[in-house]
Amino acid sequence: MAKRILFQGDSITDCGRNYHDFFDVGNGYVDLIKATLGLDHPGEYEFINRGINGNRIVDLYARIKADFINLKPDYASIFIGGNDTWHEISYQNGVATEKFEKIYTMLIDEVQAACPGIKLIIIAPYVLEGPATCNTEDVPDKWERFQKDIAEKAAVTKKIAEKYGLPLIELQPAFDEACTKAPAEYWSGDGVHPTACGHEIIKRLWIQAFEKIQ
Repeated sequence: MAKRILFQGDSITDCGRNYHDFFDVGNGYVDLIKATLGLDHPGEYEFINRGINGNRIVDLYARIKADFINLKPDYASIFIGGNDTWHEISYQNGVATEKFEKIYTMLIDEVQAACPGIKLIIIAPYVLEGPATCNTEDVPDKWERFQKDIAEKAAVTKKIAEKYGLPLIELQPAFDEACTKAPAEYWSGDGVHPTACGHEIIKRLWIQAFEKIQ
């Protein structure tokens, strides 16, 4: 029987997937991972994407039963945090860092308790300069706030990974390095959502992390 890999997150994970097709994985890094593992290990894995556009940690936690535990994955990947920052800056509906840590910890605790033996990978959020993150017409200090809060969320993600001994993918250093080779818009059109090349960065780091827990 194929082992099930579940991908959880926001729009970066969602990436246009068809919500009415159980096995549709969208056209982002999840699709790239599926292509790579599917080629290298034919029939060994089943890929499920449950990322949802606009989700914050509280939204992911709210659907933990239906979209996580009930799916009984062997592996699960969690990529969350961008909207916890973005929604606060733009809509005053984000999630403060302290609450982000509390809910994220509850999520990991409950998933591990309900799915003994599950192997988790967590991905820390990142941000680049772009139209969504640097437009000062509505928020004068938007870029500074994005940098500060995303860094806090990434630090919490790292703290949780260390607490539970989970593999962590730190995207900010990877994207910062990429920006020394090409401008930010080459990797993300708006500063939040990756381009195809940005998704490839995530995919390669994800494969490296996955190889350590197979």
